[in-house]
Amino acid sequence: MKTFNKYLPMRVAMKILAIDPGYDRLGVAVLEGNPSRPTLLWSECILPDKGTPSQRLSHVSRAITSAIKEYSPDAIAIETLFFSINKKTALGVAEARGAILAAAGISLLPVIECSPQQVKLAVTGYGGAEKSAVARMVPRLLDLPKKKRLDDEFDAIAIGITALAQGPFKTNPHEV
Repeated sequence: MKTFNKYLPMRVAMKILAIDPGYDRLGVAVLEGNPSRPTLLWSECILPDKGTPSQRLSHVSRAITSAIKEYSPDAIAIETLFFSINKKTALGVAEARGAILAAAGISLLPVIECSPQQVKLAVTGYGGAEKSAVARMVPRLLDLPKKKRLDDEFDAIAIGITALAQGPFKTNPHEV
């Protein structure tokens, strides 16, 4: 970590590709900066093509690979898998995470994993906050270009904010 004097570390600005994984909808955002001054460079909700699982997952992988090539992030941030009652949904999300993690691995990017509680804590100050509170806080934490956003896109932006707060040294211990 760089220092501006021998006692106080200076946070290095990072560029994060943040992803709220999903099988039907995928929130994706690119943020740059540090936790006190994040800047949103791009965000979108990607809707994978309907079709076979391999077609859907191929779409997810291509979309992430394209974002990596266009924005050259320092790391990928992804929400950890949240097990819900609906096992079919959880399996689809797990498969989408696999496609995303494969794209990160091929690109040799470190992965920062954020739990839903970490995201809620970083964005709202309370780890048990409602999901809607996260969507309400995101526009207060950074300037967002005016456009209609789905929850998945707000979640991806929130994951990016969380990853910036965690810093470059809080990556998945299994990553290189």
